[in-house]
Amino acid sequence: MDYSTLKSVLEGLVFVSGDEGISAKTAAEVVETDLEVVKDVLKDLQKELVKKNRGIRIVEVAGSYRLTTVVTHAPYFEKLAYSPTRSALSQAALETLSIIAYRQPITRVEIEEIRGVKADRPLHNLVNKDLIEEKGRADALGRPILYGTTKSFLDYFGLASIASLPEPSVSEGDDEMEERTKMLFDRIEGRQLTMQDMDRELDAESDADSELELELESN
Repeated sequence: MDYSTLKSVLEGLVFVSGDEGISAKTAAEVVETDLEVVKDVLKDLQKELVKKNRGIRIVEVAGSYRLTTVVTHAPYFEKLAYSPTRSALSQAALETLSIIAYRQPITRVEIEEIRGVKADRPLHNLVNKDLIEEKGRADALGRPILYGTTKSFLDYFGLASIASLPEPSVSEGDDEMEERTKMLFDRIEGRQLTMQDMDRELDAESDADSELELELESN
């Protein structure tokens, strides 16, 4: 593998490694290249991103290399995070958030085992929207990140606490996640209902049914 290709592959490896990052040792094993060579290439990548004034950086944290943004750009990211469009959540993000809400603290791998697909992008979006956050590290190989919901999550859905999460009617089986997702996020994208709004609607429907029953009985 020539130097240019090696640099490109390593950049891709850092990208797909997400928040957990990748160690130089692991990267060297993947590309089947000497460890010192890999370290030199990663350092070269770091310098190149700075020299070209790119919007991303490669940083080494606790022995792992990961992608991050430029610190001085933080005000723009905050503006995006709190813009009106931040409320829009994809189905993948809704499902991921539902799993975290009910199973927290939970690792990315555990989330992916439940959903059956990769969860890197939904997790990244949920962290950016301040709906989930790191809750420490699991006592397992590689010390993976544990995710849990934030105070903003409670505010967003009008919940007093995690204990206020609605209980699904399906207790067992493959439909449990779908039921939980539906109960927690039904119509949230279209109308941005909070759980209190949903409770009020249910109460209103119940009152309407009672009035109808009384009317039928009187007739």
